[in-house]
Amino acid sequence: MNQNQKKQQQELKKSVAAFAKPDSTAGIKQMINTFVPFILVWYLAYLSLEISVWATIPLAMIAGGFVIRIFIIFHDCTHQSFLKNKKANRIIGTIAGIITLFPFEKWKRDHNIHHATSGNLDKRGTGDIWVMTIEEYKEASFKQRVAYRLYRNPLVMFGLGPLYLFLIANRFNRKGAKKKERMNTYITNVAIVILYSFMIWAIGWQAFLIINLPILYVSGVLGIWLFYVQHQFEDSYFEEESEWDFVKAAVDGSSYYKLPKALQWISGNIGFHHVHHLSPRVPNYNLEKAHDATPPLEHATTITLKTSLESIRFRLYDTKNKTFVSFKEAKSRLKEAKEQSMLGQKRPTLQEK
Repeated sequence: MNQNQKKQQQELKKSVAAFAKPDSTAGIKQMINTFVPFILVWYLAYLSLEISVWATIPLAMIAGGFVIRIFIIFHDCTHQSFLKNKKANRIIGTIAGIITLFPFEKWKRDHNIHHATSGNLDKRGTGDIWVMTIEEYKEASFKQRVAYRLYRNPLVMFGLGPLYLFLIANRFNRKGAKKKERMNTYITNVAIVILYSFMIWAIGWQAFLIINLPILYVSGVLGIWLFYVQHQFEDSYFEEESEWDFVKAAVDGSSYYKLPKALQWISGNIGFHHVHHLSPRVPNYNLEKAHDATPPLEHATTITLKTSLESIRFRLYDTKNKTFVSFKEAKSRLKEAKEQSMLGQKRPTLQEK
């Protein structure tokens, strides 16, 4: 990369960083227009049980959408970008984490590592979707291939993924976790048990399950989908450590998910993911402003609801062509590479000489 390119990237990062200013007034407004509607919709879902379960489930699914918005508040708090006060961020983040079933300190650590290593082929594995290159898959054992195929299967990722996150991954501390992180996970788990026990006592276990299972499942599926699609697009950025660049990883390795306004609002503007990775301290309520005020960001990879569905078929990363491919495409490319290699090794005949 030449000096001119480096200067342009520094200017780009600097222009976005100007929006990395928490606004407590905006944060409080967002809490009101997020937590209050969530509670109201949840209560309507409970009241609708007197009419029909089929009236309850749609309301629970809408409440699940608000859980996504609550998660974005949680997410911003882990970046200390939602409110000006650090302690307030931690308190609000922990409360939002109890509602969304995510431990604040544990997820903050993993997510910060994700930001520092996104698109770096040599530092994958923490806070990321599991990605294997074609070469790695070729050299993998049968057991590893089966595990990877299951992991990347949409029915497993989006069907069982939420259950794994809520019941296993978020409930246990990692090996070597520091005391602050471990205690926060324990506090979150105990608070969830107390909250759910009270709800079951107040409305009964059947009503509790009918309302909360759709909420958790819808929010879990949508959450995984948003995280998946904003890094798993066809020409996403991946490089080895020696070539990896933070700004390029942010702009070229994170998409602009252009959603209808209603979905953009309920997802807390996280579709402006390229802006978020360029400057993680920009709060969600400033992401669109940063995007609109920075013309070079118009060239970021833009995906829509329709085009984002194409990412479901992506399985492996082709480091040679810098693109995601399906298993079928990977097999074809490996076959072509093998044939070319054999042709290159073939000795010329007497006639060819």
